[in-house]
Amino acid sequence: MKDKIVAVSDRMQRNYRYVLTAPMGRGFDPEFRPQLTPKEMLAMGVFGGKYMTDCRKEFPADWFADAKLSPEKRNPKLNFFGVDASQPLSEWRRKGWIHEDDPRGWFQWYCRYYMGRRSDDDTRQIGRWKAIRRHIRQIEKNCEPADWSCRPRQRQAVLHWAYDSRRM
Repeated sequence: MKDKIVAVSDRMQRNYRYVLTAPMGRGFDPEFRPQLTPKEMLAMGVFGGKYMTDCRKEFPADWFADAKLSPEKRNPKLNFFGVDASQPLSEWRRKGWIHEDDPRGWFQWYCRYYMGRRSDDDTRQIGRWKAIRRHIRQIEKNCEPADWSCRPRQRQAVLHWAYDSRRM
């Protein structure tokens, strides 16, 4: 695969460039096994529909064909479980979760990783993804299988991390 350069210019990044060095959707770290693709997540409903409204040009158009987006403001009703399960970006920044290359956070990192970008932040982000398993264990411990009404906020939160909480 010949490396491809992606140029980004949106509300949160100007003149940012990155290189795609892996095939889309492949070449993942063996410890990183997301259950959902970015396209599937956007179609299911994540982040109140507000997450990717100004940076669509960066990603494949088909990711947005069925995406549940809210151009004006976050709308938790668009989330798969219909609940708000997000903290504000200001809180992510306060906790040091944001890397300068991905100012929108983990999902932006995942979208770019899925596209084929590899970066010095991969190990940290994969570690954060793995840490979400504690929430999966809580759902499995406290909910009957396929009872989507049990812990909807926690189920939405794990969905934000590419875990398919419909399977739990």
